[in-house]
Amino acid sequence: MVREATNTLQKSVLWDWLTTVDHKKLAVLYLISGTLFFLKAGLMAVFMRIQLMFPMNDFLSGQTFNEFITMHGTIMLFLAATPLLFAFMNYIVPLQIGARDVAFPFVNALGFWLFFFGGLLVSLSWFFGGAPDAGWTSYVPLASRDYGGLGIDFYVLGLQVSGIGTLVSGINFIVTIINMRAPGMTMMRMPLFCWTTLVTSILIVFAFTPLAAGLALLMLDRMFDGMFFIPGEGGNVVIWQHIFWIFGHPEVYILVLPAFGMISEIIPTFSKKRLFGYTAMVFATLIIGFLGFMVWMHHMFTVGIGPIANSVFAIATMIIGIPTGIKIFNWLFTMWGGKLTFNTAMLCASSFVPTFVLGGVTGVMLAMAPVDHLYHDTYFVVAHFHYIILGGIVLGLIGATFYWYPKMFGHKLNETLGKIMFWMFYVGFHLTFFVQHILGLIGMPRRVYTYLEDQGMDTMNMISTIGAFVMSAAIILLVINIVYSAMKSPREGGDPWDGRTLEWATPTPVPEYNFAQTPQVRSLDPLFYEKIHGDGTMKPAEPIGDIHMPNGSIYPFTISLGLFIAGFGFIMLNMENAIISPWIVIAVGGIITFGSMALHSVKEDHGYHISKETVEQMEKEVGTNG
Repeated sequence: MVREATNTLQKSVLWDWLTTVDHKKLAVLYLISGTLFFLKAGLMAVFMRIQLMFPMNDFLSGQTFNEFITMHGTIMLFLAATPLLFAFMNYIVPLQIGARDVAFPFVNALGFWLFFFGGLLVSLSWFFGGAPDAGWTSYVPLASRDYGGLGIDFYVLGLQVSGIGTLVSGINFIVTIINMRAPGMTMMRMPLFCWTTLVTSILIVFAFTPLAAGLALLMLDRMFDGMFFIPGEGGNVVIWQHIFWIFGHPEVYILVLPAFGMISEIIPTFSKKRLFGYTAMVFATLIIGFLGFMVWMHHMFTVGIGPIANSVFAIATMIIGIPTGIKIFNWLFTMWGGKLTFNTAMLCASSFVPTFVLGGVTGVMLAMAPVDHLYHDTYFVVAHFHYIILGGIVLGLIGATFYWYPKMFGHKLNETLGKIMFWMFYVGFHLTFFVQHILGLIGMPRRVYTYLEDQGMDTMNMISTIGAFVMSAAIILLVINIVYSAMKSPREGGDPWDGRTLEWATPTPVPEYNFAQTPQVRSLDPLFYEKIHGDGTMKPAEPIGDIHMPNGSIYPFTISLGLFIAGFGFIMLNMENAIISPWIVIAVGGIITFGSMALHSVKEDHGYHISKETVEQMEKEVGTNG
């Protein structure tokens, strides 16, 4: 009987997580999945640094190195950084705007499962003849059917499935933020993290659509004898570069802007001050979002577009540094004169500022088209890019993890282990990537798996690899901290940091419905305002009553599973000696996907209500326990 009860409980818990549409649970799923992909891509980076530790090393073959460098970039950008940012966006944004959920809970779940199955499809390439090997940009003709192996098909189909998930999630956040803010929360009272989420979601809608179109054209080239990117048949390889970078440059801001928002929440909290220049920060975010689409061709200065086009895009690239500079000074002025608390979250946030500035300075250097001919395809670009991605986004993510962890999981992470981890990561990061600027300037090309001796590169490559080991040790320590804190840390209340925004007004753990009564917002930093001018609690905008909630659904899972199967079927078109007809697999996947859609569309599902009495009882228990 005990075994049967345990099996039933395990089944119900598994079913709950497979069918959940709760934004908080989906955030945890994003966090776990993104972390696993991050660790996988990080391990590839360590292997690549071991290969480059010595000249003429044979730790990895050239082919394996190409696969690692392609998968490392693809996973980090599409399957690690993006879902980790989505984890915090999913959990925190509805709480910060005083909403009970996102606008479309079903679509939110669909976005996660599409991302997950898309990432799984890309990862399956290792077991079917090798991973993609044409670089994370997958330039044609290297990625065309004449040169690229089967791994490119996994890249194309996997990113298409995953990208649809990101796209629908972006649309969901736009509708949520515009339509579901609490009474009194005007657009200019929204926390900066909500603003950066909104602008990021708009960027996703306009950037992921050209990527989807480009991947569709590449799929037609590779599987159905299309000729879009084949010069001998009238195609044009440069069109792929335009399509990719019209997506690729906004993608950088899709990753960086949420990190800006995270920093803009952490610094005021631990400076005990309102964010300096809030209005300027909002408009700087909007300008960065707009200009992000105006600079894609600075990735193509050496292609031969011409001096006029190069000049226009060089100037636009330099101009985008102005709103970014506004943000830097506003963060500094927020800290200036504040009562600073340098815990792990604040260490990450404050160190983000000089690190990102260094990445921005090298970006302005690369913006000069004539000079870019010297820097292009050298390790200088690798260093610049990683100062933005690792020194910016990952530092922001680590800071956000320490900051919002008590809200998400009910306890703080250990601060001693956290500070050790931070300094290891920060020192290891600069050891790894600062010397790569110099390596690039003395002529080391990127994407090479080995190099000759006595070219002045040996020592700096050794230093860079040692730094990678130190960074890896820091990430391992972070994982240890998570496990240790889960066992040892005391439970925290709803507001452990003396926070300023609405998420800290909810109890911990956050109830399924988030807010028993929708809060009335009276100012920017609404919770802090109530602490100063009220009794420290948020005033309700409505009487307590029944709360309508959405039902869970298995259909997001099955729709995504069907697309995964259909995608694999399309890949089988290029497989030799397939044991089953690819069209049968495609048909099975299509039936599962469209069948699930049809069943969902005809099902009468009006959700359910949590009664007023149940809500009152739950709130009373929270108050008693608090």
